[in-house]
Amino acid sequence: MQKIKQFIFSGQFLFNEKVAFFLWFAFALFASIQSFLCNNYNNFKVFEASYFHIASHQNLYVLYSQEYNDAFMYGPTFTALIAPFTLLPNLISVVLWGLLNASLLFFAIRKLPIKKEYQNAILILSSNELLNTISHHQFNAIIAACIILGFNYINKGKEWLALFFIVFATITKLYGVVGFSFFFFSKNKLRFIAWSVFWGAFLFMLPVLITSFSFLLQSYKDWFDALIFKSHKNVQTTIDTYFQDISVMGFIRRNIYANFNKDVIILALASLIFLSKYIQYRFWDDLRYRLYFLCSVLLFVVIFSTSSESPTYIIAFPACCIWFVMQQRSKFANAMIVFCLVVTSFSNSDILGSSVRNFSVHHSLRVVPCFVLWLMIIGEIYKKQFLNVKPDVIID
Repeated sequence: MQKIKQFIFSGQFLFNEKVAFFLWFAFALFASIQSFLCNNYNNFKVFEASYFHIASHQNLYVLYSQEYNDAFMYGPTFTALIAPFTLLPNLISVVLWGLLNASLLFFAIRKLPIKKEYQNAILILSSNELLNTISHHQFNAIIAACIILGFNYINKGKEWLALFFIVFATITKLYGVVGFSFFFFSKNKLRFIAWSVFWGAFLFMLPVLITSFSFLLQSYKDWFDALIFKSHKNVQTTIDTYFQDISVMGFIRRNIYANFNKDVIILALASLIFLSKYIQYRFWDDLRYRLYFLCSVLLFVVIFSTSSESPTYIIAFPACCIWFVMQQRSKFANAMIVFCLVVTSFSNSDILGSSVRNFSVHHSLRVVPCFVLWLMIIGEIYKKQFLNVKPDVIID
């Protein structure tokens, strides 16, 4: 027991490759199997049914209360991704879906231009968020992976591959649109645009393998209408929407001003602040700047979305961890990651108990550390503090 304590608290635990691999995939496997055995995999039922609905020309975005709770909210292209899972027994499908999400995000983090020991720390610190999103059978881990892979492959000059992931994430859940902010990191802007058009057309048309062209066009229109409706519904603080709008705007509505409806103003200000990072154009080729930029992107897309819910934070939380491993060791950096872990990650789990979890959800508390860190990252970019990144972290 003494040796175990020494291993955990000596710092070896956080940077250990075997621990990172085990925690990541054990959590994914455990969450998938447990939810299936408890018949708590409604989201997967929604996903699976979407394939059959589009194949039989049924509206994807109406409620099918006889089949599942909730509603399908992803783009029609998603139905092509889920199609192979419909051929397998439910238990195998659920487990493979969880492992696909975990594996793609694991792969994306392994592709970061960061030394492996620090990648291990990112995986270990983010593992509780993975457990959360896999337990809900959400698609968010794949979205996070697509944004990170888009970033990684643009760094390597592989626009054809980067744009596949960025466009796929955009055309299935819209969150991936932030990946286009990496445009100025591309050494070949025309190639970036060309591959965007190519993958956009290809992925837009992909569901034609399942359904007719006319119905596909109708499905895209239905998706747009459904997103508008959901956006309006998310900002209504009722018992049905408490799990949505875990955002900066949601925090204001639930803690400061219940009738706040100026989301457009906040989004406009946040977007201007987001775009202001480009002012450091002399450092666009610097990996330290680019990694700070990636962190701000992953945080931005979650904390300023009224559709953000608890499982969505698997997109934002790796950004907290990437920022942390790049810092010179200090009490402040340690305190910041603990703040993120406790309030953003653990407050939504059973670690701190159901009363803390309910309080956190009802007050949108998960967004607070991420918002604070986002502002810090912006400020650090302005002040060129990314130049002080630990010298042994980045791999050129």
